[in-house]
Amino acid sequence: MRLTRFSDNAMRCLIALAVQPDEALSTERIAAQMGMSSDHLVKVVRRLAALGYVTTVRGRQGGVRLARDPASINIGDVIRATEDNLDLVECFDPGSSECPIAPACVLAPALDRALDAFFAVLQAYTLADIAAPRRELVPLLRG
Repeated sequence: MRLTRFSDNAMRCLIALAVQPDEALSTERIAAQMGMSSDHLVKVVRRLAALGYVTTVRGRQGGVRLARDPASINIGDVIRATEDNLDLVECFDPGSSECPIAPACVLAPALDRALDAFFAVLQAYTLADIAAPRRELVPLLRG
């Protein structure tokens, strides 16, 4: 399984905000710090704001901030909310599956269980857990 760049950038944005909680950060600054496209990050921030993870303020003194305590932001929930398609294989979507062995296949349920296990691990982590090595993370930010 591979997460989309969108989810990766969403997580990196949240981490940047969590380790720099004392100021609102511009999308340009976050993008520079995390080595990502500023244009793409604007879309990510819009989604994170719609999901209630960040707040945004326009203008000179504006920027992006976490809307919630990092300890209340669950990593599994963020990934589920930022991934558009979690179907590991075609047959996970019964509406578009053309697999002739789907009715008797044991692979699909095994993959489904593996995906559940993946999210069970992520559900055990919050943004506070991921941003815990703040002292080590802050100097690694590029901008």
